[in-house]
Order: sequence, then structure tokens, then C-alpha cells
Amino acid sequence: MKKLLLLLLLLFVPTLDARQATPLAIVDELLAADRKFSVASGKSDVVNGLSAMFGDDVMLMYAGGIASGKSNAVEALRQNKANSGATITWTPLRAAISGDGRHGFTAGFMNLRTTDGKDTPLKYLAYWERRAAGWRVTVYKRGQAKAMPPLTPMANVLPSAIVKPTTDTTLIEQYRKSLADAETAFSNDAQTMGIGPAFTKYGSADAINLGPPDVPVFIVGNDRIGIGVGGGSQAPGSPVTWGPDVKTIVAASGDFGVTIGHIVPNAAGPDGKPQPGRPFFTIWSRPNPSAPWRYIAE
Repeated sequence: MKKLLLLLLLLFVPTLDARQATPLAIVDELLAADRKFSVASGKSDVVNGLSAMFGDDVMLMYAGGIASGKSNAVEALRQNKANSGATITWTPLRAAISGDGRHGFTAGFMNLRTTDGKDTPLKYLAYWERRAAGWRVTVYKRGQAKAMPPLTPMANVLPSAIVKPTTDTTLIEQYRKSLADAETAFSNDAQTMGIGPAFTKYGSADAINLGPPDVPVFIVGNDRIGIGVGGGSQAPGSPVTWGPDVKTIVAASGDFGVTIGHIVPNAAGPDGKPQPGRPFFTIWSRPNPSAPWRYIAE
């Protein structure tokens, strides 16, 4: 049944005009969609502004965990008091797309303005899929930012060419499993080599990390991300374990996808019981389906 549903989704995604199906044209289309939603959001409220771009199957990271499905995501946004009566706009600074031009991500900075005119800077990361209705967000998170940095666009991450997506559901499942296995191996290696070195090993040279609230810009590059996540330590071991225990999504071109799960502390809590995990998602890419996966945004 799952394979049949996947095949139906593939068949009903609008085909790309070969005359326009260049990586640059498609990433520009994605960025234009993101900006258009931002403009509309500025004339609305936070809940309606953000949810307008959500797909029905969106997964929203929030303080309470993961809200799965658009109705649950809307409710999670409504429960956040910071959103009440506020408006929100944003500017994408980097984007990437899959080889088939149907998956992608945008990342940038947001401004949340309350009814009293107070501005709060935020960062965001959105995973998109191109549906019959156009580009829609399927995985999303936002985080605090210390201040609004200069909104300077970054180089986008593009495939060398747009390829025809496979409709072989068995092959797509192999792609999906290989990505889930990469996330699991990432965590396993961190337990022995150390979390900083693992983030260096599994990241791409142009990867971005949203960074903590006190860092106003994205952390760029696997080396810098490894130093930031590891606190500069090269000691073996990791304080946390993680994996794609929620979902793994992969493009039919086999070169782009996202893993969604929980990060769980290895140490027990003060009461001696296991500590609860916190949600995460990692966006991955590779030059082709035979190459190793490397994360490009988290």
C-alpha cells in the first residue's frame, strides 16, 4: 500500500518544462515561492502566515516536540503565546534542490513583530516538496537569534543538472533506507570518535547549522560546525544519541532528503530515569545515488 501511494504521488506531481528545468531556474522558483509566502504573511498573522505554506503532512518542530500534520501544526502555533496577535516575515538567504527538482530547502532570518511594535529576530529552516499546488513545506523549524544580521544571500546548493526521477518504488525505498542508515551511523560514530569529529566527518564543506541564539549568523562548513557542536573538544564519546526514529524522506532522484528524529541524552536524569529526547531534523545531499550522504543543513 505504501508503495502504491508513493507511486500515485509521483505521477501527480506536475512535470517540469524541459526548457526551464535547469537547477538555477528551479531554485529561483523555490526562493520566489518562499518570498511570496513571506509577503502574504506580513499582511496576516503568524499562524495563518506560516500555515499557508505548510503541506497537509507537515512536521513542525516546536517546544512541545513534533506536531505532525497541518492541523496539529496550526494548533501548536496557536499555543505559542509569542505568536498571539503578532505578524511574521522572513528572508531566505540560502536554498538547495534535489536532482529531480522536486525537493529542496530554504534557510534564512525572520522578524516577529508583536502588537506593541516590538521586533524579535529569528532563524528558520524549511524542507520543501513540489506538489500539484506548488512548493509546500513538509518539515519546519524556527529558532531564536541574538540580533538580525545583514541579510546577505549565500551561494545556493545546486545539482549539476536536473534528472528524471525514478518511479521504481523499490529503488526509492533503497534510497530512503540508505539515508536513514547514514543518520544512524552518524550517531554511532559520535559515540566513539566524539561528537565534534563526527559532525566534521558527516557534514559537507558548505553545510550550514542554524547555531545557538547567541550566534547571530549561521555556522557554515563541516569543520566549523564540528568545532561549534563539540565545544572545541576532540575527546571521544558523545553526551547524546540520536536517530531517524520518526521519519526519513528522500527525493526520487536519490540525492536529497531529510531525517527526522529525537536527540536523547546518554546520561540518566537526577531521578535516575532516562531523560526525554528533543526533536531534530537533518537535511542531506550527495552528488549521485552512489556517493555517500553528507548533511547540508540542520
